[in-house]
Amino acid sequence: MVDKISTDIVIIGSGLAGLRAAIEAASIDSSIQVSVISKVHAMRSHSVAYAGGTGAVLYPDEGDSFDLHAFDTVKGSDYLADQDAVELFVRLAPREILRLEHWGMPWSRRPDGRIDQRPFGGHSFDRACYASDKTGLHAMQTLYNTCLKYDNITFYHEWFATSILVEDNEFRGFTALEIKSGELYIFEAKAGILATGGAGRLYSFTTYGHSATAEGMAMAYRVGIPLKDMEFIQFHPTGLVPSGILISEAARGEGGYLRNKQGERFMSRYAPEKMELAPRDIVSRAMMREIIEGRGFEGPNGLDYVHLDLTHLGEEVIDEKLTEIKMIAMKFAGINPVNEPVPVRPVAHYTMGGVHVDINGQTPVKGLWAAGEVNCVSIHGANRLGCNSTTDCLVYGYITGKNAAEYVLKKTDKSDVPLIQVEKEEKRIFDEILKGGFGDDPYLIRREMQNTMTQHAYVFRDGKSLEEGLRKIRELRKRFGTGRVSDKSREFNQNLINVLELDAMLEVAEVVLVSALARTESRGAHYRFDYPKRDDVNWLKHTLAYKTPEGPRLEYIPVRITKWEPKERKY
Repeated sequence: MVDKISTDIVIIGSGLAGLRAAIEAASIDSSIQVSVISKVHAMRSHSVAYAGGTGAVLYPDEGDSFDLHAFDTVKGSDYLADQDAVELFVRLAPREILRLEHWGMPWSRRPDGRIDQRPFGGHSFDRACYASDKTGLHAMQTLYNTCLKYDNITFYHEWFATSILVEDNEFRGFTALEIKSGELYIFEAKAGILATGGAGRLYSFTTYGHSATAEGMAMAYRVGIPLKDMEFIQFHPTGLVPSGILISEAARGEGGYLRNKQGERFMSRYAPEKMELAPRDIVSRAMMREIIEGRGFEGPNGLDYVHLDLTHLGEEVIDEKLTEIKMIAMKFAGINPVNEPVPVRPVAHYTMGGVHVDINGQTPVKGLWAAGEVNCVSIHGANRLGCNSTTDCLVYGYITGKNAAEYVLKKTDKSDVPLIQVEKEEKRIFDEILKGGFGDDPYLIRREMQNTMTQHAYVFRDGKSLEEGLRKIRELRKRFGTGRVSDKSREFNQNLINVLELDAMLEVAEVVLVSALARTESRGAHYRFDYPKRDDVNWLKHTLAYKTPEGPRLEYIPVRITKWEPKERKY
């Protein structure tokens, strides 16, 4: 018999979006019980790692405006963003910056004491609010400390959600493993919010923490919710070679240069106006062309690179504004950026696609929302602008927390949990995987999957390569079997957790490749050598991938355009 925990709202994930949703829901009515489930301790969520900034219009008197932020976002998205959602997003963004400020966020300041803002790629105005280059750590501490002030928020640290319980297209709860005991529990709730982050660990060279394994997306996909625009994976231009650790866009925001092995600032060939501060898809392609055409440096394990040069900024600027970048370069590459350039190449960094939701973050399942990187509203379209993702987490944390709380207050009846689904999940985890699991070594399969995605669904793609990648992923899926677990114990069984994560990643990897193969154009982060032009006649639309026994079934829906008709992107 599976034990049951009853609550009002369950939030899966404890990064920026999850914590912001919890605060909003709990603050609306103290009678609402909010449960936050996290497979790591909340303060180890990947949001602590973001460095560069959080974008918002703070100073319209100085020339910035909501329309300008919205247009930058739409243009950056290669016109695939839903423009009504973008307009809502930019208008709510400044409120979130000030809310964090009131809760104790130590934003970096101008000399007059107002919040400072730095430039970021693709933005026509300096609108990235920051806290040195530890913005994420400070934001997470601020939100977590605020959560602790609410008696109606309960944290379940180190619990692993395994499935969404849905009956009659209505959310009923989640199942989750308590990692400490290995016991499966039912979280029975009136409303749920997915805030599980992105899918970056599909790749071998990635900025993501090890917990970004896409099971939130997979859980939604398995209950019939489509995944939207999964072909669009962002590759951040500056991943440290060879580790893949992010060198934040703050480095270029503060004036860093990209140079090839001839010492040229090569961005003058690709984006003469914006140079290093062009959108990430454009900078990443420029870097890879330099490398492919022989103007890069030879790196370890095929990780050829170019240089990020900060030496001209001077020690004072680097020590004050890029302290973490300096520490990372010294610790993980043995390089002091004050004196020598840093080796970088494009690295998997963000999932523009995700769980299909409407403008309010609601999934097609009644009572279930999704916030942050796990969702696809779509605000970011085919390419996200830097410093928009953390704003997205805060804005959609607020929106989904508010809507879930209002839904709970109106919902008088409490629907029963579908016990057949719980029994099926219990059997899957304990009988089919833990006790009777079969298949090849899951850790070797994971490595092959990551290498396959890096090879076949990277910055540049083509049909033949995508087909080969899809064939390999489907072969790995067969070799995975049910998932082989060597450790048969229940308590703290990380082997079991890793197998459940890999199960989700293989499912989502197939969606990425099928969606990318179908989109016969180049748009934003999805660039195909065999279809190098953007095709608005046939492809100005969102991909929806539905799960079937034969694999993903694709449908399409139009992009919502309010003000800005698609034009050629020039920077």
